[in-house]
Amino acid sequence: MQFLPTPAGTYRLQRIQKSPDGELLDASGRALRLSALTRGKITLLTFFYSGCDDALGCPFARGLMSALRERILSDAELRSEVRFVSISFDPSQDTPDRLRHYAGSLSDDPRFEWRFLTASSAARLQPVLDGFGQDLRVRLDDRGRAVRTFNHMLKLFLIDAGGTVREIYALDFLHLEVMVNDMRTLRREAAPGAPPSRGAPQPVSRASQPRSSSGAPITWSAPQLARSVAPPRYP
Repeated sequence: MQFLPTPAGTYRLQRIQKSPDGELLDASGRALRLSALTRGKITLLTFFYSGCDDALGCPFARGLMSALRERILSDAELRSEVRFVSISFDPSQDTPDRLRHYAGSLSDDPRFEWRFLTASSAARLQPVLDGFGQDLRVRLDDRGRAVRTFNHMLKLFLIDAGGTVREIYALDFLHLEVMVNDMRTLRREAAPGAPPSRGAPQPVSRASQPRSSSGAPITWSAPQLARSVAPPRYP
């Protein structure tokens, strides 16, 4: 059976949590507040590190986001309303200069805003990881010493123009048309003349909503959605 995404604007996405803030560095080495890049536009945010070689990790996310970018550029409703933000897990290696090399032409395209960020230190980055509930573990070698390889769960955070996380995508459900429809739904929700929301937002009704063995939908609380695994800290 062919999967048909729920049409944009026929559902509402939950308000999961406010997007956390923190002081980061852009690819030019300039300090900025993350909040400057999670407001004003619909934002798709993820974490990565340039040394990742997991085919289903950071390289997969980069390819998916590149394809999604092309899809958005072809959409007159979205092309000026969406930005991407990619934040490095590994500030000691992913310096601003390395970010520029890693980003290549993706961050220089005037048609679309895609920002690559790092931090001045792991201590500066940790509150951002904690705030998003992004799990991260540093892999150890045979002698128990930390190596520059990170184990992490791939997550992409969809943030509305007001700075609220509205969806968290994971590897088990990444569908371009669903993501585009979610962005269109947020765009139309914020459009002038849109009716105000009343009461608690209703969960999105789609095939990706988890269900119990009986088939009944599972309702997640905000902390469960935001923190599928309690985020460990750097050693």
